[in-house]
Amino acid sequence: MPAGAYDFRVGSICCTVLSDGYFSYPAPWFFPNADPQELAAALEARRLPRERVLSPYACLLIETGRHVVLVDTGAGEGLTTTGAIGARLEMAGIRPRDVTMVVLTHAHPDHIGGTVDARGRSAFPYARYVISEAEVNFWTAPHPSPGDVKLPADVAADLGRAARDCLTILRHQLEPIDRECEIAPGLIALPAFGHTPGHLALLLTSGTDRLLDLGDAAVHPLHLEHPAWHNGFDHAAVQAVATRHDLIDRAARERMHVMAFHFPFPSVGRVEPLASGGWEWTPGW
Repeated sequence: MPAGAYDFRVGSICCTVLSDGYFSYPAPWFFPNADPQELAAALEARRLPRERVLSPYACLLIETGRHVVLVDTGAGEGLTTTGAIGARLEMAGIRPRDVTMVVLTHAHPDHIGGTVDARGRSAFPYARYVISEAEVNFWTAPHPSPGDVKLPADVAADLGRAARDCLTILRHQLEPIDRECEIAPGLIALPAFGHTPGHLALLLTSGTDRLLDLGDAAVHPLHLEHPAWHNGFDHAAVQAVATRHDLIDRAARERMHVMAFHFPFPSVGRVEPLASGGWEWTPGW
């Protein structure tokens, strides 16, 4: 596979992490309640810039033999540094019409933007779009509450506008779910609310192998090392922290592999408890 694609198997299921690109965010947007000096020290210890966070966008392609599933779609062509998912799929031998299911962990533009093509139509015309019913209801309401989001007002408004536009275009293909359920053999959608009102995580299982896709329950490895640090994009910050703890604790306890959309490519790895609290991230399958 070309650069920007990472193959692995979960039991008998073929998986590929596909990079849609990246974006650079002001560091306070990702860690709004972190002590500035502690945050600066943590970033410097990783040899990362103090002012901005370079964040990858990593989608997951799942091929079961019967189903071709894409988990999240990237930002599409809304940014100059994104929009690669179509080319990545083509290089993997997958045409848009081959995708049978798109799973949207939530409706933020970096996850849902790639669902719509340049002509304003569904990018995957024969796919079911699985999404939480609570997520659809929230973003299509007349005046969605900003909740705990710690972002500039224009950025927060853009989130809502992008979600409504995409969900309107996809309305005839949406398959909203309202509980934990198996959406394809070996693929279980898990309510993981907090980041958004209907955020989903996904558990992929085959044989003795398991992969937990966190979506945006954590958006940087520092959110594992410092689990009380919020994400400025979280709609309900306290709930998001509790959800993150429950998911990561389960992954560590049950020895699962983990994937996170914004973690450094290839965005999959393992988690181990730290004596000081939190968890250590080790990348790779």
